[in-house]
Amino acid sequence: MKSLKGLLVVSLEQAVAAPFCSLRLAEAGARVIKIERQEGDFARYYDKDVKGESAYFVWLNRDKESLVADIKNNTDIKLLKRIINHADVYIQNLAPGAAERVGLGTKILREKNNKLITCDISGYGQTGPYKDMKAYDLLVQAETGLCSVTGTPEEEGRVGVSVCDIACGMNAHSSILEALYNRERTGKGSAIEVSLFDGMADWMNVPYLQTRYGERSIKRIGLSHPTIAPYGAFSSKCGKKILISIQNQREWIQLCKSVLKLLNLADDSRFNEPTKRVKNRKDLDLIISNEFKKYDKQELVTRLRKEKIACGVLNSVEDLTEHAQLRKVKSQVGNNEIELIDSPSMVLGQEKQVTKVPKIGENSKKIRKEFSE
Repeated sequence: MKSLKGLLVVSLEQAVAAPFCSLRLAEAGARVIKIERQEGDFARYYDKDVKGESAYFVWLNRDKESLVADIKNNTDIKLLKRIINHADVYIQNLAPGAAERVGLGTKILREKNNKLITCDISGYGQTGPYKDMKAYDLLVQAETGLCSVTGTPEEEGRVGVSVCDIACGMNAHSSILEALYNRERTGKGSAIEVSLFDGMADWMNVPYLQTRYGERSIKRIGLSHPTIAPYGAFSSKCGKKILISIQNQREWIQLCKSVLKLLNLADDSRFNEPTKRVKNRKDLDLIISNEFKKYDKQELVTRLRKEKIACGVLNSVEDLTEHAQLRKVKSQVGNNEIELIDSPSMVLGQEKQVTKVPKIGENSKKIRKEFSE
């Protein structure tokens, strides 16, 4: 049996962060009621790539129930309060203060149900000078300095997926699980606040500490590493790029002698210590590049794996779709069954079921009847 079966989660959610959190709860067996406006979560309209549905929405909203409700309508507000009064978890990611203005703020809801666990998700937090700023993923990547350490030396880059939203959703999910455990011991719920900014700022701790206490500016170096060399992507004879990461002297020696077949390189005074390899990275990368171009991808990968040197192939998304390690799961989208990438955690012995993506308001009639006065 799934561990959260029997729990009721009400999520007044949109976009990515909150839906990511409630998806993980649904996957663990919780009943998740997703509150949508009349036109639905705007993430439904990001694209139409999955049998006419949005890739984002299909990914994030499987096995949820969709209830259409108008939070400016008193009758619907009363309905939502009744549902939340029966809930174990309430999640919302409206703009700060918006839920409070319509009577769905976490403080007043927890006064009625002291076992309720609430989770307020926002861009920059519920307080502070940035609390009212819009906080789309790219904006938070920029504000936290992530873009400044991402990209090439010539230009900053955006991480190619919604990393700030996902980090925030992960933080919300883990905090809710912690609160559920605490409730088992104390009988009382908790009020949780998480934000996109705080989540990504936490992930920026290493460059933050290096900048503040190491008194150095972290530079963008593409697929390389600021403190390790050789570390990066090198083209093979067939054009496919192979990434390597040398973490210690043993690996360095094995790379030189058994992979590159350059017996004297390991003892070269420019490269025989980790700090020297970083200092002389440009010369070292040129030597490795010239050698890698002599061999096809598979021969290089075979040599690297044999010597237990960390390596990988710079794959495209098309390559990922056929990756031998990729686990997939099936889901029902309208009248179509599709495959998508499975969630990262596995419970041994628990069989995966085909999930379903709800249509707008698909469960409204049933839920309204269930929670009628």
